[in-house]
Amino acid sequence: MATARTLKTSFTSGEVSAELLGRPDLRAYANGAARLRNVFIQPTGGVQRRPGLRHVATLPGPARLIPFEFNTEQTYLLALQDGVMRVFVGDAETAVVAGPWTTAMLPQLAWTQSADTLLVVHPEMPPMRITRTSHTSWTVREWLYTWPPTHRFGDPSITLTPSGVTADIDLVASGPVFQAGHTGRMFRIGSRLVYIRGVVSPTQALATVDGAFANTNATADWEEPAFSPVRGWPATLAFHQDRLAIGGSRDLPNRLWLSQTGDLFNFDVGTGLDDQAIGFGLVSDQVNAIRGLFSGQHLQIFTSGAEWMVTGSPLTPANIQINRQTRVGSPVVRTVPPVDVDGATIFAARSGRGIYEFVYTDLQQVYQANDLALVAKHLVRDPVALAYDQVRRLLHVAMADGTLATLTLYRAEQVTAWTRQETAGAFRSLAEIEGVVWAAVERNASWRLERFDDELALDAALTGESATGPQDTWLGLEHLNGLAVGVLADGAPHPDAAVLAGKVVLDPPARAVQIGLRFTHVIEPLPPDLTSATGVRAAPVRLVSVTFRLLETAALAVDIGTGMRPVPFRRLDTPLLDSAPVRFTGDLRLRALGWRRDALAPLWRIEDSTPLPLTLLAVTTETRSTE
Repeated sequence: MATARTLKTSFTSGEVSAELLGRPDLRAYANGAARLRNVFIQPTGGVQRRPGLRHVATLPGPARLIPFEFNTEQTYLLALQDGVMRVFVGDAETAVVAGPWTTAMLPQLAWTQSADTLLVVHPEMPPMRITRTSHTSWTVREWLYTWPPTHRFGDPSITLTPSGVTADIDLVASGPVFQAGHTGRMFRIGSRLVYIRGVVSPTQALATVDGAFANTNATADWEEPAFSPVRGWPATLAFHQDRLAIGGSRDLPNRLWLSQTGDLFNFDVGTGLDDQAIGFGLVSDQVNAIRGLFSGQHLQIFTSGAEWMVTGSPLTPANIQINRQTRVGSPVVRTVPPVDVDGATIFAARSGRGIYEFVYTDLQQVYQANDLALVAKHLVRDPVALAYDQVRRLLHVAMADGTLATLTLYRAEQVTAWTRQETAGAFRSLAEIEGVVWAAVERNASWRLERFDDELALDAALTGESATGPQDTWLGLEHLNGLAVGVLADGAPHPDAAVLAGKVVLDPPARAVQIGLRFTHVIEPLPPDLTSATGVRAAPVRLVSVTFRLLETAALAVDIGTGMRPVPFRRLDTPLLDSAPVRFTGDLRLRALGWRRDALAPLWRIEDSTPLPLTLLAVTTETRSTE
């Protein structure tokens, strides 16, 4: 009979998929787990019960969250909803402003920010410029071009003939050109801009010349606006090297425009001088609808079929180069803006099954795309939003099914660890501001604005404190009406209570409470490694003992083959705790009995919904098995 002792000091591979059950030789197997739910992996390798979510506001419908950082002291959260923009400073709503976007547009909105201005685009919406003058004063309006991007659509042989050289004129086309949506837009004829005041017919329009023509001859040197109600609007954008870059539109999905240097709304290509605008299309052997732009070491272009690098230092019409780097592709049905993590750009794959790291290699001077979810494919299902918490080194990825996958990413220490967060609802949108991760959460057919809060251990939670002594009735819980909620009263777990008419009644009363929805954390190891020099040994196997090294842990429930039971220090043998549990730091050894005949069954399992802290640093198991 063989005895083995295994020390697991790290969970730095996170939760891994079942496909790795036959590969105990891999490092990911040694440092991974079968299930990690509602926990975060620390960069040092430990597992910690995740913080709860603080309820901030009830939203009237679906929302897209956008961070707006004006400076280090003034940060805002913008919640774009059907026809409105809500502005939050901290947990307070400070402004509500009308906007042209609809609920259907929210998934494909794209944005970029410079100083006090946020630019928002959508292929079916005129591009919007959002500006801030104070906490409560915001404006949303269509941006105005100094010189708009233009493009020649249709038959290149069609000519335009002006009726005069200046001021108000008629334009006559030799073929069908004009549509009603051209009204109010600018055409380029030669080196002049012409404002279309009205459309008489497909071959005639009323116009106003900016400046004067040299003559009234018919000319084929003309272009219509690249963006208009006729041709659609920009799909994505970014600022790079003091230029505004616009990527794709409804009718020109693979075209890139770069404004003049220092003149962000001037797209006049002129004669190709160094500071003048640049425009070109991505031409290759596959469809390349531009889905994202990112300004990093280079301007990075994320398309539906590949990833590209734009080089040139500085970018000028003469030296700009664009090269395809990888062929992963980005989502088409929604916009998932890439995020920067330690100089690498993280983006969601078009397949919906991967989160990739787009990183530049100095040695080869090319970009590589590495799949960060290679061993945890089951956790990645159609990402809809990314948010990176740089303080905790956590990348949160909201999925279409409402779950939240969290990646602890620390390249220097080779930490790539996934876990899954679940709540009584669905995560729909994310934003990160100064280390605080915000979420739009759908609960009970209503939308809520919530944020992760290290002081909380419940979801959709609120806290309260009485300055006059213990009280039994706590109000302000309308968002939890009709639900059974968890309660921490003066730091101690309390039996679940029902929320009726927005209030909870406690017995006994308490001075300070935390009230919200419970969530259950799960830590389940991979099956024991039963391989030997001659192959895989069959069960049975016996767990003799397991030792947990804990840090500041107040509650622990473990199943070691006899059912889920709390450990003694948890002190839940009484129905109610009259004081907050003492947090335990140290080693806790539990002895086990009985043989396991299922080789794939875990030797132990931690599962608990008690709203108290848990941090697991290491696990030592002692087992016996037959030869």
